[in-house]
This record gives sequence, C-alpha cells and structure tokens, in this order.
Amino acid sequence: MMKKETKNSEIDKILKRHNKEVMRHFDIVAEGIKDEVAIIAEQYGDIRQDISSIKETLNTHTEMIGSMAEDVSIIKADVEFLKGGLKKKVDYEEFAALERRLALVESKIRR
Repeated sequence: MMKKETKNSEIDKILKRHNKEVMRHFDIVAEGIKDEVAIIAEQYGDIRQDISSIKETLNTHTEMIGSMAEDVSIIKADVEFLKGGLKKKVDYEEFAALERRLALVESKIRR
C-alpha cells in the first residue's frame, strides 16, 4: 500500500505544479469565449434593431400601396367616365367634314 500512496503523492505534486498553469490557460480561454459571446450578443442586438426598422418600413409601404390601390381604382373609374364621354364627341376631322357639308347645304339653300 505504501507504493500506491507514494505514487499518488507524486502525482499530486506534479498536478499541483501544473494546476496553476492549467487554471491560467482555462481563464484565458474563458475570457476569449466571453469576448466572442459579447460580440455575438452585440451583433444580435443590431440585427434585431435592423429587423425592427425593416418591419416599420414594410408596414409603411404596405399602407402606401393600399392607399395607391384606392387611388388607382378612382383614376380607373374617372378614365372610364372620360372614355365614355369622348366616344360621344366628334373628333376634329369629322367636325371639319361636317362643317364643309353644312356649308354646301347652306349655299344650296341660299340659291
């Protein structure tokens, strides 16, 4: 049994010497991980802010598109009304031909 205790005590001595070094190494690794997590958390916050801004813009544009759709339907109705009115009117060439025919009729009546 003495031999086991000797081996254990030797191992304990070796471990004690390296324990501080190992702990220092883990502290350095942990600090690096903390820094990386902090960077990721900051980027996540920025991304959430960007998404929030994009959602606001999307909502605004959706409202604008809805308003424009209403305006387009009103314009469409107005154009249909104007088209109907224009179909009832005579264009310039037809008016000129009608004017000539009327002048001929008037000249025949005067004779």
